[in-house]
Amino acid sequence: MDVSEINIGLSMLFCLGEPFASLLRHLHEVDVRHVEILDEGLHALNSRRVGALKRVAQSRGLELTLHAPFAGINIASPNPSLRRFMLRKLEKSILYAHQLGCRLWVFHPGLKTGVSFFYPGLDWRLNLGSIRTLLEVARRHGVEIAIENVPEPYPYLMKSVDDFSRFYDELGEDIGFVLDIGHANLNHQIEDFIAQLPDKTVHVHASDNNGAHDSHLGIGHGTVDWENVAKLVKKVKYSGVIMLESVEHVKESLQTLRKLFT
Repeated sequence: MDVSEINIGLSMLFCLGEPFASLLRHLHEVDVRHVEILDEGLHALNSRRVGALKRVAQSRGLELTLHAPFAGINIASPNPSLRRFMLRKLEKSILYAHQLGCRLWVFHPGLKTGVSFFYPGLDWRLNLGSIRTLLEVARRHGVEIAIENVPEPYPYLMKSVDDFSRFYDELGEDIGFVLDIGHANLNHQIEDFIAQLPDKTVHVHASDNNGAHDSHLGIGHGTVDWENVAKLVKKVKYSGVIMLESVEHVKESLQTLRKLFT
């Protein structure tokens, strides 16, 4: 596909601290076609909210992506009861993605815990098992799902390029990859992720940071070399959505991304 098909979208992360009614107002005002909703916090979904979002999306011609719940969620939890509870929550979120007609459902991998040391390899196996379960649910609902690289210093199981290479070797299933540029900047692996996982990358999150904290700064307000990122993304012929995840300088950042990628 031609790189000219790259679309610039907007994650509603910037207004996650506002009431759900504010989210709906923002959706009426955005000047993008692709929008990512977060099933989290004050914007956590239920049937009524799904209906409201669907009406706004249809009236505005919006293409939606849904980000799964992530606060306190660990799909590799060694506690079977907790893990089942969290998977049920994520399965419901996949159902909402289906009802909204989302192009993609994005989720995070599991984390290590305080008992990981005593059970070597268990977290990784549980993580794989949970992802296979989510894939089965997604297929039943006709929803495409994709897993995101996550940042330091949190104890996630999948943060590096090597982690994802191992994951794809062992999973035995087809699942897309979400490249979060801000997260990769904290790992100093932006170039490696772009170069080594181009065939898996189905979605991109874009925000800036100072290389130390996942601060979701505006594009150009941190240490990411965006000119180089744009060059590398075009080189691998990525042709999906680049979703802005900045929480400040949002309009300015959208303009910057459009100049860089379209």
